[in-house]
Amino acid sequence: MRNPLIPGFHPDPSVCRVGDEYFIATSTFEYLPGIPIFRSTDLEHVELLTHVAVRDGQLGTTGVPTGGGTWAPTIRHHDGRFYLVVPDMMGTGRGNVLFTADDPAGPWSDGVVMDVFGIDPDIAWDDEGACYITMSGLGFEEDGTAVHLGITQVRLDTETGAALSEPRPLWSGTGGMFPEAPHLYQVGDHWYLMIAEGGTERGHAVTIARGPSPEGPFEGCPHNPLVTARGSDRPVQNTGHGDLVQLPDGSWAMMLLGTRPRSMTRAFAPMGRETFITPVTWDDEGWPHAEPVVLDERHEPVEHTVTFPSDAPSSLDGFDGEVVAVRAFPRDVADLEARPGWARLRGTGQGMEATHPTFLGIRQVTEACTVTTTVDVSEGAGGLSMRYDESSHLDLEATTDVVTLTMTARGLAQSWSRERTSPDEPARLRIVADPPLVGKAVLGASCDRLRGEVWEDGGWVEVGGVDGAFLSSDFCESFTGRVVGPYAREGVVDVAEIAYSGQDVVR
Repeated sequence: MRNPLIPGFHPDPSVCRVGDEYFIATSTFEYLPGIPIFRSTDLEHVELLTHVAVRDGQLGTTGVPTGGGTWAPTIRHHDGRFYLVVPDMMGTGRGNVLFTADDPAGPWSDGVVMDVFGIDPDIAWDDEGACYITMSGLGFEEDGTAVHLGITQVRLDTETGAALSEPRPLWSGTGGMFPEAPHLYQVGDHWYLMIAEGGTERGHAVTIARGPSPEGPFEGCPHNPLVTARGSDRPVQNTGHGDLVQLPDGSWAMMLLGTRPRSMTRAFAPMGRETFITPVTWDDEGWPHAEPVVLDERHEPVEHTVTFPSDAPSSLDGFDGEVVAVRAFPRDVADLEARPGWARLRGTGQGMEATHPTFLGIRQVTEACTVTTTVDVSEGAGGLSMRYDESSHLDLEATTDVVTLTMTARGLAQSWSRERTSPDEPARLRIVADPPLVGKAVLGASCDRLRGEVWEDGGWVEVGGVDGAFLSSDFCESFTGRVVGPYAREGVVDVAEIAYSGQDVVR
């Protein structure tokens, strides 16, 4: 199978099949538009179809803290309608929200807030039509301290979002930390409850149990865990948070998240958690078996250029569907009409350290990559940034006189600068991610080396470089991944394009 199926920051996948088509939803956290929906007909090639949250008010992302926002959706098709449940948590989040659509391409509803308290909700229906929301339950002590309740479940009125029962505890795994990501399936005479446990780091695993009804009681599978990479030398680690899907030929597969850590000790995953897929078979006792997650051998280059035509708007107000912004929609960050063919960014006096930076980004999706942009800074200051969060980002910033590369790593910053030789021209900038050769034993080798470069006098000139480990999910303790694109610090910064060129390393 093709792995990663969806490269780059696309964690917590959920999948449903309708006929010969598969629809996949993943997490977006503090980025908008929210909750991408991908379509595939072969589970080899995937296309971005739309996003669920494309309008103001569908999510409360505007004021969520880093690590909050929207994550762990479940997408299902029931009685001719698509349902998606997702936590929109912390800060200004709405809570657990149920979205619906007649067509997965949208439009999706504004969402109904469900009367449930937990994360990673699943939605399922029994043969009588009763709807069950199963989640990783949360509660509060008398002093207000939040506590984890394991896997819990309620029955739900999908029209109003009202809980029709009190939360009841279910099977919560084999003893691994933080049981989460539950999914219920009816297969034959059994109901199967599949969860993740062990944390979303190196101990991550998928385990499963079964029972006579969606309410259980559930007994654990004798060969749990179904999937884990802990203690292994596999190139894909942190595998977990799976969802099962049956293929038209009767075979099965599991879609799940994983990381591609690099360095001598495989310690740093620059792109964070990505979407993978692995085959599943069933034994004579009615238990599933999942194969270890492996990388395939494809290494074709990835080329993608985002342009900003003001006369041919697409589905997201003129923005390429891959473009995201932080706690805002791209349309709220950039003006496409002020200068045809360019995106105009207006700085606020803050750069990428801001909770609402003036920034447009695309995901890093290959181990080696070069991201290039052209910015007119004749009336402002800005450039190109590779972002993990407010405290971890690499910024290549230009003014008319100077180009400066600054690495900010959890509050510590270091800068390199050089004067511009063509101050009257737009600045061409690029950030290069250069991973080490596979199999080369270099003491202290990291996941990659990041360089900031400027085009001067007919060639690319390095402004500075830094260890890419500072922009990895492991160092940042982030649930997201690298997102790179242009930003403005102050004044007016016009952006001509975002050009991505990359390729995975041959193993």
